[in-house]
Amino acid sequence: MTSAPASAPQDTAVEEAGHVDVLIVGAGVSGIGAAHHLQESFPDRTFLLLDAQPDRGGTWWTHRYPGVRSDSDLFTYGYRFKPWRGPSIAAGEEILAYLDEVLDEDDLRRHIRYRHRVVAAAWSSDERRWAVEVDQEETGRRLRFTTDFLWMCQGYYNHAEPYRPEWEGVDRFGGTIVHPQDWPADLDLTGRRVIVIGSGSTASTLIPAIAETADHVTMLQRSPSYYYAPPVTHELAVQLRALDIPEEWTHEILRRQYMSQYHWLARTSLDAPDEVHTYLMESMRPLLPEGFDIEKHLTPRYRPWQQRIAIVPDGDFFAALRAGKASIVTDDIAEFTETGIRTASGQELEADVVVTATGFNLSAFGDVAFTVDGEPVDFTRKVTWRGVMISDVPNMAYVFGYFRHSWTLRLDLVADLVCRLWEHMQDKGATMVVPMLRPGDADMPLLPWSDPENFNSGYVMRSQHVLFKQGDREPWTHMLEHEEEQEILPKADLDDGLVYR
Repeated sequence: MTSAPASAPQDTAVEEAGHVDVLIVGAGVSGIGAAHHLQESFPDRTFLLLDAQPDRGGTWWTHRYPGVRSDSDLFTYGYRFKPWRGPSIAAGEEILAYLDEVLDEDDLRRHIRYRHRVVAAAWSSDERRWAVEVDQEETGRRLRFTTDFLWMCQGYYNHAEPYRPEWEGVDRFGGTIVHPQDWPADLDLTGRRVIVIGSGSTASTLIPAIAETADHVTMLQRSPSYYYAPPVTHELAVQLRALDIPEEWTHEILRRQYMSQYHWLARTSLDAPDEVHTYLMESMRPLLPEGFDIEKHLTPRYRPWQQRIAIVPDGDFFAALRAGKASIVTDDIAEFTETGIRTASGQELEADVVVTATGFNLSAFGDVAFTVDGEPVDFTRKVTWRGVMISDVPNMAYVFGYFRHSWTLRLDLVADLVCRLWEHMQDKGATMVVPMLRPGDADMPLLPWSDPENFNSGYVMRSQHVLFKQGDREPWTHMLEHEEEQEILPKADLDDGLVYR
């Protein structure tokens, strides 16, 4: 679901578009997975998926830059219910093909409405339903859907407006500037000098893909990131497939293997960060060019997993460095010039194309205007209920995945909890559920959406002011690790912090 909706003129007529039991916002990995779980557990419930984009896939539809691929293994990024049969690290096109299989197998396409941008959601306690206003971009009409339950699966960043820092002299640059989120389909980099600003997963994915044909690619970073170079295909997958093991078994075995690795890495990064740092540094060292300054260019200022570790399968990024097709400059940008960029140290970097792999802007629920009984919802003053619902907002759940693990691991857990919640509502004869602070929580401090000591990537830190908060106790906390939540969420008390009517 694309963020930053444009408001329609106030005299725009609103057409009634019908009622469904559940309205899912977003037709990416989260929305498609949520629809599967809904349909499997409640086959008689009516539902729709609304998405502002022209096709399915969410981030995999938006991002089409060269080499785009997963930065998590597909055995855990893939759904629990749908075995992954390809390599551990997959290209964007392969992931879209996997999602297409789910859509076809579950007959979900008939439930999706594309180019439907949600702009407002109004809850009425009297009617016990949401009225959701949508701009239908192809026709210019504004539609109103109603639903008993709203499930926000729109992702966490603004698809339409990527993060672009302001630099001096950008207007004088005579070449092309492009952001990976807005990659032109006809951009030809053959024989051209390219600067990629950034050091995260996007930069390290893009560089080896374009270095094959570009004259030279320079990664210009303000500070380094952590990298890890696993094989494209896990050796255990190779062994299992050689034994002609059923794909369902291979999927489950590899899924558990990767989860175990993630759990160890998350625990050890907190308990023994120096150990993980040394492991990552030493795993990179033999893959780098002789004499490469690993301390300057590849030693981050933060502890491991305080920001995401960029995956470079088979070390392809390092191979581009060894081949001399790419290089790293670690410095601040002083200004753009007519022919490139001048760094703070005075180095002149010439370029025909500058790629600003500078990240994205986080978005709170797609920047949709929410109201509850006529009162606007200020999410910055609300707290999460177990990272699934929001205080004082009835009949609304959301999906937000993990930073340190595959996003989809949490989707499956959240979907299980939401389906269990609906069953609980049925048992109680309730038509409304709302998270409300308990009497003892009245003076609970509102803590940042993300504790910087826990996770402090730039896109998180610069967006905290628009996001909801968390408390200092359960059930008002989130950002837990998968190892914890796979035990906590299936057993979560559905009467703790939730009020039913």
